[in-house]
Amino acid sequence: MSLALLDEADDDIISIDSIHYDFEKIRAATNDFSDDNKLGQGGFGAVYWGTLENGQEIGVKRLSVNSSQGDAEFKNEVLLLVKLQHKNLVRLLGFASKGRERLLVYEFARNGSLDNFIFDPIKASSLDWDKRYTIIRGIARGLLYLHEDSMLRIIHRDLKASNVLLDENMNPKISDFGMARLLELDQTQDTTSRIVGT
Repeated sequence: MSLALLDEADDDIISIDSIHYDFEKIRAATNDFSDDNKLGQGGFGAVYWGTLENGQEIGVKRLSVNSSQGDAEFKNEVLLLVKLQHKNLVRLLGFASKGRERLLVYEFARNGSLDNFIFDPIKASSLDWDKRYTIIRGIARGLLYLHEDSMLRIIHRDLKASNVLLDENMNPKISDFGMARLLELDQTQDTTSRIVGT
């Protein structure tokens, strides 16, 4: 996968064909960002389910055009996720932009977020101890990768059940890196303040 590059002169994402999606194709995949396709709403925008022309299911984060933090979060998440590859991190497939519209295109996690299972008594009863252990272990492995094993040392800063997605096999995938921080090698999480990509 090619990296997306940040043009420091004008703060725009330089499109790399391997991860750049046509905005109109993503709009069509989500039925024009239909409420029927809406999976959730966060502080920086909404997340939609979609299906590409080839039948592949995707998750699309549509950042709010009114949020002053939207552009910074978009760049932060793209720059982080194209560099981070682990089975317990949500996989960024690409991005799309048009004017002030910014989209992040992810692999689709069929079982939604962990909070849907924790806070729903019926769904919670489906999580036996083996599944719970697998989920906890996967989250821990994802965090270990971020903190110790990746080329970058990353502190997520917003890890919660709603930011842990579950695939069709109930494997956890840490998502939403918009608030993440990059640590210098000699830095601790108590002293970090720099956002990756800015």
